[in-house]
Amino acid sequence: MSTVAGTIPPAVVSPRGPARLRWAISDIATVVQRNLLNYLRIPEALFFSSVQPIMFVLLFRYVFGGAIKIPGTSYVNYLIPGIFAQTVAFGAVSTAIGLAEDLQRGIIERFRALPMARSAVLAGRTVADLVRNVVVVLIITGVGFAVGFRLQTNAAAFIAGLLLLLLFAFSLSWGFAVIGLTAPNSETAQVMSFPILFPLTFASSAFVSVQSMPQWLHGFADYQPVSAVTNAARALMLGGPTASYVLQSVAWSVGIVVVLAPLAVRKYRRA
Repeated sequence: MSTVAGTIPPAVVSPRGPARLRWAISDIATVVQRNLLNYLRIPEALFFSSVQPIMFVLLFRYVFGGAIKIPGTSYVNYLIPGIFAQTVAFGAVSTAIGLAEDLQRGIIERFRALPMARSAVLAGRTVADLVRNVVVVLIITGVGFAVGFRLQTNAAAFIAGLLLLLLFAFSLSWGFAVIGLTAPNSETAQVMSFPILFPLTFASSAFVSVQSMPQWLHGFADYQPVSAVTNAARALMLGGPTASYVLQSVAWSVGIVVVLAPLAVRKYRRA
């Protein structure tokens, strides 16, 4: 484009007010579409992210289940809400891996050069991973019912339990976004993620009662976020005291986003 000598070419002016919000939403939707298309182009990634929780269901249901006794309910009913929590927690690692890959390949630098909302890259990644988690949760729901899980409440409570789990998954994605933007590559991002996930997942009420653990572990296992969301989902699906567990789960999810989302944004600006 030619310009008159001595004048400054017009700059790209970002919209303001409601137009700015529509602009940001449009950019986020574009990035979500881009990330979902990546999953479609590499279906093996979605396949293997579904196989892992299915293997855990079969392992605990048919190998360990006979040795684990849960008072008041069958072990398969106790297990499936814990599998849901484990599945969405492990699924959040894909946020770290995806961002680390984009950073390593220079894609994030290209995004920064475009006239797009700064929030779109991180929000688009976390929303796309949330959609992937929805698909995996639906698969595990079918597997759970196939191996003997039976709902003890009603469909509305079951859906509410799944929504709590997906809210938790979304919050964890912001936490793992920090790791993805810190790690030098995707392999390191994955290695950095699992030392955080394993204690949270297995030292929790996901697979066994906390009371069966050593006394010194109770304080951590009772009050950490995976136990909170597992207990809330379990109460909604199987019955029992619900309000306290739901409030704890929501508090953890909101707290994680409030604390780690700004940190992820700061990391993204400096990446």
